[in-house]
Amino acid sequence: MVNAEPLVSIIILNWNGLEDTRECLRSLSHASYSNRRIIVVDNGSEAPEAETLRDEFGDSVHLIQSETNVGFAAGANLGIRHALQNGADYALLLNNDTTVDPMFLTALVDAAESRKDGAAFCPKTYFYADPEIIYSTGGSVSLWTATARQIGRGERDSGQFDRVATRDYADGVCMLIPRRALEMLGLLDEDYFAYWEETDWCARACSSGLRCYYIPDARIWHKAARVQSPTNEYYFLYRRNALMFVRKRGSPLHRVLALLVHVFFYGPRYFLTHPGKIGRAPAELKALLSDASNQQPRRPFL
Repeated sequence: MVNAEPLVSIIILNWNGLEDTRECLRSLSHASYSNRRIIVVDNGSEAPEAETLRDEFGDSVHLIQSETNVGFAAGANLGIRHALQNGADYALLLNNDTTVDPMFLTALVDAAESRKDGAAFCPKTYFYADPEIIYSTGGSVSLWTATARQIGRGERDSGQFDRVATRDYADGVCMLIPRRALEMLGLLDEDYFAYWEETDWCARACSSGLRCYYIPDARIWHKAARVQSPTNEYYFLYRRNALMFVRKRGSPLHRVLALLVHVFFYGPRYFLTHPGKIGRAPAELKALLSDASNQQPRRPFL
């Protein structure tokens, strides 16, 4: 019997994250949506984690192995290409450090099927360690300041975000993308390596007349360890990519103002109010100098 549901390929990147990926896959096994395929891209893990996942999950998961860490954007693109080549109607990008509500995918697909102007759909995401506190409901972005804000982050869920809404971008922790949008816009921009790639893709979608939607009936939980315990590599990539986003999607005026805001306002204010964080200053400065010198990104970066 032919399954009438659209085919969804769920794309998960694994990079030295075996335990998280295991838990994510076990969580997905309880999803109510039946017409799904799972693609795990092992992004150059140091240990033979792909083989371990293949042994444990067998044919329920299609594994793609990259010999090196090519970054989130390029790794996700490996999975997206495979999904499109094998007939997927939707690609779902899902972080490996998440767990999902059994109805999350049904809610996202139902929303996408009824909103043909949609390029990306994201769920209500909570913190895994504090499951009633919101991590993200999608976000807003400013070209003038090279900043993005996750709407609802840190708020206790009391129903204040229970309506479908449009967003500047769908949070890349979980983002459902229709095939037609990928065919229209192309894949993620690999210049970003990691961070801001989904914001850039959503900006391209919005500039083409499409919309990004937040779907509250879809719920997931995110461990967010790297964001909560950031390294200087994270600070550099995040800031460099924020400024690169402005360079790619904004005007010269946007770029100049964003750089000045970071040099003379955001940076000094942050270090005056957080003197214990001065260790991140070299990474932030490197990112600012990279943008000011028009330095082209190099991949792989880490």
